Amino acid sequence: MNNIALLVSGDLLFAILAVYTAMIIGIPNWSVNPRIVDIFLFASMTLFSSYFIELYNSKKIYSFSPKERLATICLGLIVSFVALSTIFFMAPSEAFGRRLLVLSLLIFGIFQIVWHIAYDRFMNRVSMAQRVLILGTGDLARIMERIILLKQSNYVFSGYYDVRMDSEWPIVDRRSNMGKFAGGESNIETVQTLCSGLTEYVKKEKINKVVMALTERRGVFPLQELLNCKFAGIEVADAPSFYEEIMGKLLIENITPGWFIFSGGFKLDATRKLIKRGVDAFFSILGLILSLPLFPVIALLIKIDSKGPVFYKQTRIGESERHFELIKFRTMKHDAEANGAVWAQKNDCRVTHIGKLLRKTRLDEIPQFINVLKGDMSLIGPRPERPEFVKQLEEKIPYYAYRHFIKPGITGWAQIKYPYGASEEDALEKLRFDLYYIKHLSLLLDISIIIETIKVVLFGRGAR
Repeated sequence: MNNIALLVSGDLLFAILAVYTAMIIGIPNWSVNPRIVDIFLFASMTLFSSYFIELYNSKKIYSFSPKERLATICLGLIVSFVALSTIFFMAPSEAFGRRLLVLSLLIFGIFQIVWHIAYDRFMNRVSMAQRVLILGTGDLARIMERIILLKQSNYVFSGYYDVRMDSEWPIVDRRSNMGKFAGGESNIETVQTLCSGLTEYVKKEKINKVVMALTERRGVFPLQELLNCKFAGIEVADAPSFYEEIMGKLLIENITPGWFIFSGGFKLDATRKLIKRGVDAFFSILGLILSLPLFPVIALLIKIDSKGPVFYKQTRIGESERHFELIKFRTMKHDAEANGAVWAQKNDCRVTHIGKLLRKTRLDEIPQFINVLKGDMSLIGPRPERPEFVKQLEEKIPYYAYRHFIKPGITGWAQIKYPYGASEEDALEKLRFDLYYIKHLSLLLDISIIIETIKVVLFGRGAR
């Protein structure tokens, strides 16, 4: 069980325990009992609220200050109260009244604060941290160190192991609290034997994981040593896989075609595509029905604000690099691209006043449900790009064409993880996320993307 799963499991247990504790304290009459479905709703909503306010965000969980943690938990309780009050108002429960709900939430809040503080102290103990040894000392090894120091997990950088073709193997041992790269003779140890050096060192230093990041031309691949580590119970990973685990994206520059072939994931079979298509069709119809009342209002605002059509149609690249016509509410001046296609920029002067509002709230993308219904797009997938840019990007970015093996989406992993792209560098960064999504494509990942998208819309993040 990973660390986040442990934290969530504890919250689930305490949510259920909070209800029964509230019953004992506030309702002595045991003839009044909430239904199992009520308790399930209470636990589910408190966990959803905690997730929604990013209490389980791996990038923040290890860096919360006590005040930030307390404020975040209180906000989660407020969100839970509003949501549960709405649910029980629409479907009243005779047992789960307002008194029990408030008392259960207060008790759960106390349990959650104590549990999260205890969890944080326990996981941040040196003895609980996962000690990582980087095999190599080049640029790739330093990238591995930097992502560990981002503190997105409870990994701790233990040092570099420098493999050379000399008779001796020097170890550059740099602890995570030293503040800068190690240097000087005092930080160098020497292992005399090639056969037992690495294995003995990882056992001595209680290393939990060895990450192979060899880029040195004079290096030698220590196959037997890594096998010894593996069978000794020490996890061994290559740099791209370790980067993927922590960052939620792929390290494209250091991935070979062989890595794609033999790596797990990328299971785009016919059954998965059929299920995804069925879900897309259902929710695109539902989305169009629910948003239909907004169409005349948005159309009127666009017409009042600027000259030009209500809808904006543009050729995009879809699955298998097939061209299709994307439809959106127009947010730019009608002659915005009179001089040809250009990247959208922050505070783009071509965007109209109402267009800024539509982009910030993502309402301009509602007509794309039509594209989903037609089969040109999916609800979730890589952002559909323009042919002019695709040709340019495929020539400069490795594996860029592979993002077209699935349908583009209205939202996606890259869209919620990275701001709106407006350059080749942004395109490369978003490709890392797109390929990660294609590799890990699943219903659970899609659900998390939808939840994150709701948060993006509510808080207006990433729009241009």
